Amino acid sequence: MDKGIENLISARKLLKANVEKSKALGLSLEKAGPRLNEINQRLPTLEVAIRPIRAQRDALSTVGGHINRAVVPAAAVLKVFDAIHGLEKSLSDAQHNLQGYLGVLKRLEEALRFLGDHCGMAIQWLGDIVEYLEDHKVADDWYISGLKKALDSLRRLEVGEEKGRLDGGLYVVAVNRLEIEFRRLLTENSVPLPMSSQSLPGEQACIAPSPLPVAVIHKLQAILRRLITDGRLENCVSIYIEVRSSNVRASLQALNLDYLEISVSEFNDVASIEVYIAQWGKHLEFAVKHLFEAEYKLCNDVFERMGLDVWKSCFAKIAAQAGFLAFLQFGKTVTESKKDPIKMLKLLDIFDSLSKLRLDFNKLFGGAPCADIQNLTRDLIKRLIEGACEIFWELLVQVELQRQTPPPPDCSIPRVVTFITDYCNKLLGDDYKPILTQALVIERSWKHEKFQERILINELLNLVKAIEHNLETWSKGYEDPASSYLFLMNNHWHLYKYLKDTKLGVLLGDSWLRDHEQGTGYYSTVYLRESWGKLPALLSREGLILFSGGRATARNLVKQRLKTFNEAFDEMYKKQASWIVADKDLRDKTRNVIVQTIVPVYRSYMQNYGPLVEQDQSASKYAKYTVQSIEKMFDSLFLPRPLKQGSSFKARRMSGKFNNAVVDQYKTSPVTV
Repeated sequence: MDKGIENLISARKLLKANVEKSKALGLSLEKAGPRLNEINQRLPTLEVAIRPIRAQRDALSTVGGHINRAVVPAAAVLKVFDAIHGLEKSLSDAQHNLQGYLGVLKRLEEALRFLGDHCGMAIQWLGDIVEYLEDHKVADDWYISGLKKALDSLRRLEVGEEKGRLDGGLYVVAVNRLEIEFRRLLTENSVPLPMSSQSLPGEQACIAPSPLPVAVIHKLQAILRRLITDGRLENCVSIYIEVRSSNVRASLQALNLDYLEISVSEFNDVASIEVYIAQWGKHLEFAVKHLFEAEYKLCNDVFERMGLDVWKSCFAKIAAQAGFLAFLQFGKTVTESKKDPIKMLKLLDIFDSLSKLRLDFNKLFGGAPCADIQNLTRDLIKRLIEGACEIFWELLVQVELQRQTPPPPDCSIPRVVTFITDYCNKLLGDDYKPILTQALVIERSWKHEKFQERILINELLNLVKAIEHNLETWSKGYEDPASSYLFLMNNHWHLYKYLKDTKLGVLLGDSWLRDHEQGTGYYSTVYLRESWGKLPALLSREGLILFSGGRATARNLVKQRLKTFNEAFDEMYKKQASWIVADKDLRDKTRNVIVQTIVPVYRSYMQNYGPLVEQDQSASKYAKYTVQSIEKMFDSLFLPRPLKQGSSFKARRMSGKFNNAVVDQYKTSPVTV
């Protein structure tokens, strides 16, 4: 009994001890679980790491040298990669230290060249060691396969598009920043000229564009040298053209050149835009000598090392984009306008402006890059010469056509007379004779004919002869002889007075001038005789001496004679009230002669016989005028009528419009060149 209890107690103790051990073992197993998982995860890596160790000892002892020889080039490549990464901060700003930036960029280029030269070799060495490992079974197939995949990826990158981005694109970004700096230097240092639209260039003090500072030019050249090696010259040229042509346009805009865009349909004749033609010559000279000359020099300075074709082509594009062609187009538009004599002068003005700039044009726009400007200029000069010469040779015909028109009813000087005499003097003047001669010489050379100066002189003399012939013809068109004589007096005086001491007058000679001076006197005399000179005889004293017939008879005679005088006076005054003597000296002289012919006779007659009728109830009917009223009436004779703006050659001295339908028809005919 006791022994059985003891056994039970022993068994209980044993079970209890086993339970405690089980609990302890359970706790140990619970703690070991995470550790086992960690070991399980590390086993593949450990397995890969120890796989090469599975090779034979001899193979493992010799593989080390091979691996070292393959790793050294790869390590050098990696070292250069690290160096490139270190240059990145130094390539963030090209503005404040351009030379330093260019130096760093050069180092980057050298590093990239090293990578380009050695990456392939390093990959080849790595490929060799992989083949060695595979041939000598230093590693298992799975390991070797992984190495081969990595090498294939490297080879594809080395020969593909990524080869140019071994630096991760840093070099391209750095070069782009150089282009940006090139534009910034140009933009910040390209300043339009300080122009005033109110003043023409020729009236200002010395105007010269400030060239780019020498330091800036040197920086631009340094950037160009760098970018050319990267094939970016075309980009730089485009930037340069864009910035500099915009700068030139801004300088020209201050001159208000909108008129350059005018079309033929926007004006009636050259006279309506002659102020623009005058401005055109000054603006063209300014543009060529002050703007494009500076751009030409600057293109040479900046691109001189790039070659002649580069900088001349660059300048040609700047000239075209800045608006130079508009100057030539304006000249062409003028040549296409309606023909008239003033147009010839304007064509010569334009031709003269181009002739003065001939050497500048040859310098700036010579060569193939400026072929468009050369062709347009040659075409414009051809149009100018042909147009001017055509009008010149037709002048005589147009003057002769004037004979078909009636004479002026007011006996004044026909506008064609004043125009042609003034026009011929202009053509003989220092401003137009040389350039007209040059145009005629060129025109004759095109026809393979020789030009002699006498041809020009003879043509002008023929114009004057035609005017004289016209005057003779016109004078016969008046029904009243007095009006014919006043007309001839007016025109002879004009030819004498307004050609005396002029180049045309010298050409015509003193004898010719004297003939017209004497003609003025002659026609003045016969005019007076045929008009006012007839009136004094109407105040006859016959039958009034000593009142031989009685007072009543004398009164009746005075009344009759005063009535006849008044009627004749009124009729003559009414007829001549619209007649004109434009020249003040001739007008005053003519009036004085008339006054001296009429007034003394009338005064004496009224003093002696006026009392006979002044007491009569109808005295005002016969004693109609006082001496003072007659003098006042004479003072109002021959006055030029007020001119409407633009309706007369004198109001618009360069209008060139002849006052008749024939010339109007001539003016409206289109120019054919």
